[in-house]
Amino acid sequence: MVSIATPFSDIQNHWARLFITALAQRGIVSGLPNGTYRPDNSLTRAEFAAIIAKAFPTVPKKRQYVPFVDVPTNYWAAAAIQTAYEKAFISGFPDKTFRLANRITRVEVLVSLVGGLEIATKIKPDLLSALPQIYQDSVQIPGYGRNQVAIATSAGLVASFPNIKLLNPNLPATRADVAVIIYQALVYLGEAEKIPSSYIVQPPTPTPTPTPIPIPIPTPTPIPTPTPTPAPIGSVRVNHSREFRGAWLVSVWNGDWPSKAGLSVAEQKAELSEIISKLQALNFNALIFQVRPEGDALYESQLEPWSAWITGTQGKAPEPFYDPLAFAIAECHKRNIELHAWFNPYRASTSTNPAKTVRPHIAATNPESVYLWKTQRWMDPGLKIVQDRAYNVILDVVKRYDVDGIHLDDYFYPYPIEGQPFPDNKTYAAYQAAGGPLSLGDWRRDNVNKMVQRLWQGIKATKPDVKFGISPFGIYRPGQPAGITGLDAYNVLYADSKKWLAEGWIDYIAPQLYWRTDQPQQSYSALLKWWTEVNTKKRHVYAGNNLTEPSNKSRESDEIEKQVKISRSQAAQLSLGNIFFNLGVLTENSQGIADKFQSLLYNKPALPPTLPWQDTTPPPPPIGLQVNNRKLSWQPGDNQPVRSWTLYRLSGDTWTIQRILSAGTTFATVQQAGSYAVCAVDRLANESVGTVITVS
Repeated sequence: MVSIATPFSDIQNHWARLFITALAQRGIVSGLPNGTYRPDNSLTRAEFAAIIAKAFPTVPKKRQYVPFVDVPTNYWAAAAIQTAYEKAFISGFPDKTFRLANRITRVEVLVSLVGGLEIATKIKPDLLSALPQIYQDSVQIPGYGRNQVAIATSAGLVASFPNIKLLNPNLPATRADVAVIIYQALVYLGEAEKIPSSYIVQPPTPTPTPTPIPIPIPTPTPIPTPTPTPAPIGSVRVNHSREFRGAWLVSVWNGDWPSKAGLSVAEQKAELSEIISKLQALNFNALIFQVRPEGDALYESQLEPWSAWITGTQGKAPEPFYDPLAFAIAECHKRNIELHAWFNPYRASTSTNPAKTVRPHIAATNPESVYLWKTQRWMDPGLKIVQDRAYNVILDVVKRYDVDGIHLDDYFYPYPIEGQPFPDNKTYAAYQAAGGPLSLGDWRRDNVNKMVQRLWQGIKATKPDVKFGISPFGIYRPGQPAGITGLDAYNVLYADSKKWLAEGWIDYIAPQLYWRTDQPQQSYSALLKWWTEVNTKKRHVYAGNNLTEPSNKSRESDEIEKQVKISRSQAAQLSLGNIFFNLGVLTENSQGIADKFQSLLYNKPALPPTLPWQDTTPPPPPIGLQVNNRKLSWQPGDNQPVRSWTLYRLSGDTWTIQRILSAGTTFATVQQAGSYAVCAVDRLANESVGTVITVS
């Protein structure tokens, strides 16, 4: 018999308790210093390799280890990674990285064990055609893992809680999942005795071949199937279709907010609250808020002057004092909306009048770094002072404000003026005199690339959970893809956005696909497909959409519906959302566009997508869930910050999201009887398992 003494304080009533305990007794898994195991936390690839190395010490080596470029020799799991690689349990990526912090998915765990234990030499993928009967979500199994899932199911390795009909192949595997699957692998090898469980997937019993003389076949002991109705109190793994739903808020020229300079503070706050409330009502989940339109600040800064778009005078603070960025963050977060602070790194002024810029604006402190450019002034991206100013300003906001993201738009080197070269000839000449080998175009691109790379590194070193996204012009180069014509952003704006994706310097890219779906030379679908195809580091792609026509009339809602549907049709290629310009069309409901979002496009709430290359460990679920006269109440699972709570209801066999509630709310009134689940959500949109309750 397997001992049932529980070594960890948080698995007493857990579905995987016996498996975790058995592995702990063998020294294969261990807990945290505080005596917990955190069974519902996900695992990194490094942590998985460490378990593999302990679980299968007698499996022979199959190949020579080639060190990964991102695994230091003194890394805590370096030896385990080498062992797991040599035994063919786990491999790296084409760029010779291991990606230590990536979360391992359930299908990757099964593929690992089938490969490392060479199960395919003994079991054929005979269940391949039966997978749709075994798993309701079999279509989600990636092509590379279908054979291995069929083999793993035949071998009895697969465990699924709470519903054995759902494989959830692409979800990060929990520590409990991995413990049960590893234990089942030991059972398969004959190294462990079976532990009865309702959550081990049983392969269909094959029909015996008829023989001339009937031979009695022992009846297998039936395995109890979990009842579809959850227990009054328990937990369940739930999810919904994630999508980034953003809108740009323009402050320059008083485009969206404030509606005009010099409004009273009360009027400014009321306008901003109304915009954010409207986005909440339409189930948007992100606001891209322009905080540095022209070397100024829509927030309190020691580095740059107050924006004139707030008070009418650059350098003048609001009276009575308030901080618009801090206010916007608070208003967004209490409505479950992310706030991405949007910076223009190089535009110095929308005016050519030097009197309109005051210290410490860069045009006042370092006028030699700023050039006249038609009706505006533009900073020189090749100058160190300009590069340092943009970096320091953005990192200052990352450090001091609870922003969810940093966002740059399409303004790098400025849009061209016919017959007029950008006047950075002195800067380039100084670069050449110092031995610089690059051509003018390559040098300009390198200036922008270095800024992007430096920001990525600085943001992640300062606050790793702050996202970094860029919204470039929607066409990278004419002819890419074939048939596309338009501005050459690579050669005119010096924006090598394809490189930023290839290097993984951004969390998301939002190409401005501002054209109609019926414009073949700027094809929305072809361009979006191209952006997903050059996305070799598998970052997120959120198409930028224009709600207006070039005539400044609002675009009809049917056209916007087509664009959103095209974006969603490429979700498997990481087209995972949209960002819309401009807000005025939405708030005015021009051409019924807000009605379209409310009734059809965004008719259910959604969390933004999680980022697999970031921390995907879910927070602990809420505790103490109870109901009193159809009012649910609960408490946080620990003292760590929660961003939101999600409320689901069971409809048939499907958990459907009902509401997203703010962090400060620990109650919800429900109208219907039924089973409900409440989950905790952290700032990276990682969602806990649901704590379940039945409302009569």
